Amino acid sequence: MSVWIVKAVVQKIISFLPRSQKINYLFQKYITKGVVLTDEYFIDRLLHAQKHVDFFRKYSTTKNNFNSFELGTGWYPVIPIYMFLSGADKIYSVDINNLVSEENLKQTIAKYYKFYKHGELNKYLNIIDKDRVNILFDCYHKQEKFSLKQLLNLLNINFIVGDARKLPLQSLSIDLITSNNTFEHIYPEILINILKEFNRVLKQGAIMSHFIDMSDHFAHLDKKISIYNFLKFSDKQWSLIDNSVQPQNRLRITQYIEIYNNLGIKVIEQEDREGDIEKLKEINVDKVFTNISVKELAVSHSLLISIKD
Repeated sequence: MSVWIVKAVVQKIISFLPRSQKINYLFQKYITKGVVLTDEYFIDRLLHAQKHVDFFRKYSTTKNNFNSFELGTGWYPVIPIYMFLSGADKIYSVDINNLVSEENLKQTIAKYYKFYKHGELNKYLNIIDKDRVNILFDCYHKQEKFSLKQLLNLLNINFIVGDARKLPLQSLSIDLITSNNTFEHIYPEILINILKEFNRVLKQGAIMSHFIDMSDHFAHLDKKISIYNFLKFSDKQWSLIDNSVQPQNRLRITQYIEIYNNLGIKVIEQEDREGDIEKLKEINVDKVFTNISVKELAVSHSLLISIKD
């Protein structure tokens, strides 16, 4: 049996169990090794954060003392800490599940410390607030004295566990909203309402910066299938394969742009990874995708930058 099918079956079973997210975390940590804070993963997140902040400083009239918000906290708060080092006043990060443990936060701080001491961090942080670096590494050296709550307070980070469609935030209070490989895990009817809520909390002239990974995530583990493998299934077939612990909506870039357009969200920059059309042609793409051109269907990743007029 293919590796991806085994993972799909296991995650499908896990999705029906109590505390499914915790069980899935243990499954990925010890079996698939998908949630380990490796240098590779850390650098990937630093590059994402660098893009977010660069575009924010390029287009926003608010350069300092800004409030940031992240959709999809995940297991390791690399992005919130980056925002702290970049000078953010209030830093919010929301997830439907409470995924960040005290251990994971301390691992993330330790990774920042390692990269800073080795002279690597300045490759990814164009402007570093020295006072905040001192605060962060004071947290590192005295971490045994601090609880999770105390660490978060020192770093201006507020984790919100709940539905991003109903945020406990004031209207017109956020300068920058980001996400990193999160949109693809949200079904379109929910994503639409999340984006409506984002429009409520964003200030005028605020920026949104969203990385989207439109590849088949099972291909990240199973190299015998291509990143387009899931496009061969009908919606009904995919509903049987998909799971609630790591869902994949299979939306293509044209569909995301259509959602933005329908909501009146103004895209000011778009960076697409073209993908591999020859690989795509190896797949018998299901008819549900036939109204999308091959070129657009092949786009595997995208960064969408938008501004609130």
